Amino acid sequence: MSVFNLTVVSAEQQIFSGEVKSIQASGIEGELGILAGHTPLLTAIKPGIVKITFADGKEDVIYVSGGFLEVQPNVVIVLADTAIRGAELDSDRILAAKKRAEENIKAAHGDSNYEMLAAKLSKELAKLRAYELTEKLVKNKR
Repeated sequence: MSVFNLTVVSAEQQIFSGEVKSIQASGIEGELGILAGHTPLLTAIKPGIVKITFADGKEDVIYVSGGFLEVQPNVVIVLADTAIRGAELDSDRILAAKKRAEENIKAAHGDSNYEMLAAKLSKELAKLRAYELTEKLVKNKR
């Protein structure tokens, strides 16, 4: 089974570095699945999750606020403004931020800030998805 090195870096710190079997991420033009030997690629990624599959079949989830993904023959690098492991996400904070974003969108109906507010809501929904996937993975390990 082929593996490759993955590094996930945020503006603040390195979040992950190690060997993986595959990753999934949301590119600006659609979903990406990366396996060892993938064609070299440089693309922007949308706010969402990077799902990591290790050689032993275990999985992990990292929320990214967007950024870039670079694929080289034996190395994949994810550069994100913000990256948070799914296990470090707080559902109460995410739900509160999601609620605020929804209220701000309702209040800004027709406002020029609408797109910015919609992007904020999209990020909170992506965090919530990362949290939910992480919880599902934890339950399946039991």
